[in-house]
Formats: sequence, C-alpha cells, structure tokens
Amino acid sequence: MREDMNIQWFPGHMTKARRMIESNIKLIDAVCEVIDARIPYSSRNPDLDGMTAGKPRLVILNRTDQADPGATKHWVAKFRDDGAAVLETDSKSGKGVGGFSPAVRSLLAEKIARYNAKGQTGRVIRAMVVGIPNVGKSSFINRVAKRKAADASDRPGVTRGKQWIKIDKGFELLDTPGVLWPRFEDQTVAENLAFTGAIRDQIMDLETLGANLMFRLKKFYPQRIFERYKIDEAAGSGGFELLEAAAKKRGFLMSGGELDLGRMAAVLLDEFRGGKLGRVTLEIRDAT
Repeated sequence: MREDMNIQWFPGHMTKARRMIESNIKLIDAVCEVIDARIPYSSRNPDLDGMTAGKPRLVILNRTDQADPGATKHWVAKFRDDGAAVLETDSKSGKGVGGFSPAVRSLLAEKIARYNAKGQTGRVIRAMVVGIPNVGKSSFINRVAKRKAADASDRPGVTRGKQWIKIDKGFELLDTPGVLWPRFEDQTVAENLAFTGAIRDQIMDLETLGANLMFRLKKFYPQRIFERYKIDEAAGSGGFELLEAAAKKRGFLMSGGELDLGRMAAVLLDEFRGGKLGRVTLEIRDAT
C-alpha cells in the first residue's frame, strides 16, 4: 500500500521569481516551458498559464531519454491536441535540441512576417524559458547556447536570478528560476515532484518517499524492481515491504542488525533519478 504524506515546499525566493516572470513577460515574444517527460502533468506549474497569458507557448518535453517512449508519444499527442507546440529533447545527449530555434521561429512565424513587412527584418526575437525546479532547464539552455550560459545542477533552486542569453543572431533567451506553486492540493503530484528531485530531499521523510516510489514502480514497472533489487515477486505489495526486501538483498544493515531503510530509500531515489531503472514514466495516462 501507499503511505500518506503531506508535502509542501515554497521557499521565499520563489515568490521573487514569480514577480520577475510577471514583470518581464511584456519584454518577450514567446514562452518556452520545460517539463519532465517522466511526470508530464505534475511538472507543469498551473500558475504559469495566468502569469504568461497571451504569449505563444512551446512545451519542451525534456529528459525523454529517461521516459517510457510509449507514454511520451501519448503525452506529445495530448499537448498538441490541446493546441500547444511541442518539442521532445534530451539535454544530456543534446537530442532534439537542434529543433529548438526552428520551433520557436515557426511558433512566431506570423509575428516575424509582420516585422519583415514593416522593414524590420532581423529584429531580435526574445523567448522566456520557464519551468519548475530540476527539470533540466539550465542544461537545456547550455545545449541550445552551445556553451555554459546557465548554472546547471541536479539540485532544485540553483538558478536564482534572471539571465539574458544570446542564442544566435536575432534570438535571445531569458532564463528564469524554477518556480513551484504555493500549495500542492494533490499529494500524488507533490510525490511525483519529490521522486524526481524537484522538491528538496532535506525536507522529506525519505523512507516513506522511497516506500511510495517502490509501490508506484511495482504498479507500473514491476519487473524493473524485481530484476534491479533481486526482490522475490512474492515479497508483498506494500511499499515498505518492498523497500525492506531490497535493503535485505543489498545488505543494508545498521548496528544491531536492523535494516537501514533510509539508506535503501536514498539509493532507490538516486538510481531512479539517474535512469538506472530504465525508461520510466510515472504518469501513464492523462492525469486531468
């Protein structure tokens, strides 16, 4: 079974980041929203629609190398059905990143045509890159810029201030800090964010989080955890039972012989985030 958790995280710098996005929206032509292909619904900040209203939107489905290809295909179709332009990318390898500039220019084709008609050929296009923490936004920007233009880390909250980045002649990006929303009404969404590292581990009960990830993985990809952690398929269906079985197989013991579930949970989360469990999507169907 899944254990109930109450996850909330909205540090003070995110309020400042929200204001920065709202105050700069008038300067840009398009909004490029980077989301995590493993949790396409949960990694979209619902407040961004209001904050960036009226601007053309490109959804960048990042980390497709770690996501289930079949699920990614489903989500791409859904976003396009909803009227969004979509680009699939993998920031680590650079796959799909080359399509970014053409995708933005296609999104703004009518506006560019109007500029040209007014004799403003070559006028600078400005796009704002937004997203929640830890979706690979900075790594994506560095790939697009072909240099280290943004600070990248596997920890949420690294980008704190706005950065204008020149991509090529006539195209600039405004990088913005990762922003969550003030309260998570849906704790499944909050859990998904915690699983992928969008919420700081330091505020989490890692044992319960690890147990709930085990439970979800058994639901969607049981063979992956059986093979990776040598868990017997009869180990039980509860998340803690699965975590205990994995800890026993790994020999994670504390003094006195008690199983070290905290260590096992940390390893599970690290291996999931690092793609060692294979290509996994935690939102198989439309969560809306």
